[in-house]
Amino acid sequence: MSADLAVFAATSGHSGVDRVLRNLVPAIARLGLKVDVLGVAGHGPTFESVPDGVRRVPLGARHVNSALPALVRYLRRERPAALLSDKDRVNRAAIFARWAARVPTRVGVRLGTTVSVNLASRGAWERLVQTASMRWVYPAADAVLVPSAGAADDLAAHAKLPRESISVVPSPIITARLRTLAAEAPEHPWLSDGGAPVILGVGELSERKDFACLVRAFARVRATRPCRLLIHGEGRRRGELEQLAAELGVAGDVALPGFIANPYPAMARAAVFALTSRWEGMPVVLIEALALGTPAVACDCPSGPREVLDGGRVGPLVPVGDDAALADALTAQLDTPASRTASQAAVAGYTDEGSARAYLAALGFREFA
Repeated sequence: MSADLAVFAATSGHSGVDRVLRNLVPAIARLGLKVDVLGVAGHGPTFESVPDGVRRVPLGARHVNSALPALVRYLRRERPAALLSDKDRVNRAAIFARWAARVPTRVGVRLGTTVSVNLASRGAWERLVQTASMRWVYPAADAVLVPSAGAADDLAAHAKLPRESISVVPSPIITARLRTLAAEAPEHPWLSDGGAPVILGVGELSERKDFACLVRAFARVRATRPCRLLIHGEGRRRGELEQLAAELGVAGDVALPGFIANPYPAMARAAVFALTSRWEGMPVVLIEALALGTPAVACDCPSGPREVLDGGRVGPLVPVGDDAALADALTAQLDTPASRTASQAAVAGYTDEGSARAYLAALGFREFA
């Protein structure tokens, strides 16, 4: 039997998009729909085990563009009711493939970031191509999906798309498995040694995540009280962050243990979770930390933190890159942490089932509208 929904993505294997799809696909399958996950070799999303009702369909290509002929053949052969894609290059391929296949499959394209800020860091040619595709190709999609109102407003302004044509759908972040994984023993000894409180950051060690701001803020806090900083993640900025910690005299209280598959025991046990991104679409790790009851602070970047933290009422929001303000916010949460109940209530709308229903409604499955 043909799938109700096909999912086409080419992810890194450990990104926020991977986590979204790893939660979304099984949740959709549990609602009774058949899902095909179309694979590009060497790319995610990956699943520990293929959920019931889900089929992996390799497209026999290593790149999105070279997968286009196979995607066209798949659509002609299987004719799924809907096709969901994620990220601009994949979105373009999905729209072109549906056009070439001449099938009635509905296409929903997703963008998980704030596009104008994201593209500002790219080369001129990439900015031109992506902006043109959003402006001229995306109107051919049946649904354009983003994870936050801020991302929707930004996309509408940047791509000159009607705001009403963009659907805001909550990300599928809170799952039963999240709490099961959080209950495991933490890998880093600081989280179980009874010592000074731990401030936690999680994410790629990249310019976008701006952990340098967090290290500078931590040095300010550490000058006034015992505490430690743990950042789980890997990336090109590792050396710079290590050097910065040494220059600020806090290297002994800063740990960069690298990427781990299960950061949730750390999230559940940290004294404060800090998000210092320069831009997002909707910060998955912030929602995960709050769902586990951990007090949080965040830079007020576009987009998502302001929506998640209810304008600063759930946890402090500080200007992007302002390490002094971030230090004050961290100190405030260490002194008087937000309640576990308030943190969890702030993200109650980001369950996997609720998100799956919202995605399906946006993709035209009338029984979920």
